[in-house]
Amino acid sequence: MNLNTDAEQIRSLLLKNFSEIAERKLQEDIVQVARLMSFRAGELIMDFGSFVRIVPLVVSGSIKVVREDSDGRELLLYYLQPGESCSMSFTCCMMNKKSEIRTVAEEDTEIIAIPVRYMDEWMSKYQSWKNFVMRSYDRRMVELVRTIDDIAFKKMDERLLQYLEKKAEVNRSKEISATHQEIAYDLNASREAVSRLLKQLEKEGRVKLGRNKILVTGG
Repeated sequence: MNLNTDAEQIRSLLLKNFSEIAERKLQEDIVQVARLMSFRAGELIMDFGSFVRIVPLVVSGSIKVVREDSDGRELLLYYLQPGESCSMSFTCCMMNKKSEIRTVAEEDTEIIAIPVRYMDEWMSKYQSWKNFVMRSYDRRMVELVRTIDDIAFKKMDERLLQYLEKKAEVNRSKEISATHQEIAYDLNASREAVSRLLKQLEKEGRVKLGRNKILVTGG
C-alpha cells in the first residue's frame, strides 16, 4: 500500500470518527505511527492471555468484547462501535499486563491501530488524548455496571431480549445470524434455556426464528 495514501486515509478517518482528539499535533503523531487494520466478521482480534500490542480506534464495523471465568465460561461485556476504543486495552498496555478479555469482530471491521508504546507519553503530552482515554473508561464502566445489574436483577428472558435488541442495533439489522449455542456463550447460559426462551419470545410475537437466524420484530 502507498504510505502517503494510507496516511491520508488515516487522517480522514480520524477526523471523521474522533473529533474529540482535537490537537493538531496529536492527530499528526497518530497519522505517523498508526496503521489501518481490517478484520472479517467472526475473526479473532485479541485473545485471553495475550499481550496487548496495539490500541484500537474503531472506524467501521463493531467489535465484541468477552470475558472468561476460571471455568472457561464466557460472558459478553459490551460492543465497541465507530468512534470508540477499548479501555481495557489502555489498562493492559500501560501496566504491561496480559489481556483478560477476548475481542472478536462482530461484523467486517476496520480500526486505526496505535502501537502501545505511545500511550504513556501521549497521556502527559496531550490533554485531548487524556480526556479521550478518561471518557472511554467512563463509558465502559457504565456498560460494565449495566451488565452486572442485568445479571443480578433481570430475568433471563429480559436479558435475552435485551441482548437481541442490542445485537440488532450494533449490526444495523433486525435479522441476527447466530446459533442458539453462540447466544448461550455470550449470556453465560445453557443452550437449552436459550432455545426454550427464544420459542417463548416467538410465541409472544417478539422474534421470528429461522435456521441460525433470528428476526427481532419487537412484538
